[in-house]
Amino acid sequence: MTDKIWQNKKPNLAKLILYGFEKQDDEYLCHRTLLDGQMKLTVSVSQDGTLRTEMTDCATGEAYILHRVPEATGAFVGQVRTEYEAVLEEIVANCFDTEIFKSKQAKQVIEYIRKTYGDELEFLWQKFPNNAVVRRQDNQKWYVAILTVSRRKLGFDSDENAEIIDLRANPEEMTAIVDCINYLPGYHMNKKHWVTIPLDTAIPTDELILQIDDSRRLVK
Repeated sequence: MTDKIWQNKKPNLAKLILYGFEKQDDEYLCHRTLLDGQMKLTVSVSQDGTLRTEMTDCATGEAYILHRVPEATGAFVGQVRTEYEAVLEEIVANCFDTEIFKSKQAKQVIEYIRKTYGDELEFLWQKFPNNAVVRRQDNQKWYVAILTVSRRKLGFDSDENAEIIDLRANPEEMTAIVDCINYLPGYHMNKKHWVTIPLDTAIPTDELILQIDDSRRLVK
């Protein structure tokens, strides 16, 4: 249960400080009391995003771990587990940012879009939580889709997942652009108007950014 709380999340160090974490060496620490002061919870977050917790029984000073044992049952451990998870959910909601896409190039283009146009990723499909679109704010039209798909679905001989970006392209230039290696026919898009580019491959980020700018203009 608790692993899912911070799945696809990364800590925002500035938000940690605002929330009340204190920096000690290479970690950020936060202390909370649970069950009206019976238990003390220490949450530590490292700069690389590792989150650790330590529960202490305030009466004995001993470490308490039963809340992390799925087989442990009973009213007391259930209450500890409920309050423990509630604290973690609150910390993640206030101090962590969502990070679905892991490739370096995906992070670069997302940051470029955010800083240049002020547009944000939208995750529209509950069935496909790792897929997102970006649209213009003035007309609500999509100009970017970033997806996680099997490379086999793109025509490659591999079941490894890949992060891809779908962009609008000029139909008159489509034949010259699509080479079925670096530029593919639009995945799950109108192939007359969209191209798909696998991220972190041969296309430089500067070239991708130009394609993003063109895609945005084409949906104006």
